Amino acid sequence: MFSLTVAAVVFGVVFLAELPDKTALAGLMLGTRYRASYVFVGVAAAFAVHVSLAIAAGSVLGLLPHRLVQAIVGVLFLAGATMLLLKKDDGEEEIRKPADQSFWKVSGAGFMLILVAEFGDLTQIMTANLAARYDDPLSVGIGAVLALWAVAGLGIVGGRTLMRYVPLRLITKVAALVMLTLAGFSLYEAVTA
Repeated sequence: MFSLTVAAVVFGVVFLAELPDKTALAGLMLGTRYRASYVFVGVAAAFAVHVSLAIAAGSVLGLLPHRLVQAIVGVLFLAGATMLLLKKDDGEEEIRKPADQSFWKVSGAGFMLILVAEFGDLTQIMTANLAARYDDPLSVGIGAVLALWAVAGLGIVGGRTLMRYVPLRLITKVAALVMLTLAGFSLYEAVTA
């Protein structure tokens, strides 16, 4: 059964964690060179694949004893928060320009870029953790995919404007704080359950 609360929590966590990631920059760069709708279709499809893989991994974790899962999830959230806080700005990455601007070439370039760049990424790991924590694959999947699509859309359409008003460091620190809070809750449940 779908839970709007779980989907909203997942959306917030994944959205904040993905904003300072390379995906927003890649979407921004592709969106400035090509038709935004073509780029978005490819990027959205790649994120749907990543979320499906993360949900499957999280569902497997859900088969383990609750205390053990909460301890693993707590440690992984702590690791994710540490990664965010210690992450250095990579700068812009070079993106190859498709030979033509057809729908299939542009959306294919966006799909392949995200599929490769995001495999095993922090938000994919977080989505698996959240799927294990909430044992609600549908709600977690919907929240995660909508968050990733929202970040991609922002990156493609309005990334430059957002970055003018909200410093990337602030977004990163807020995402790390949310992850630390979730780690605390998970570890508390592991100890007290």
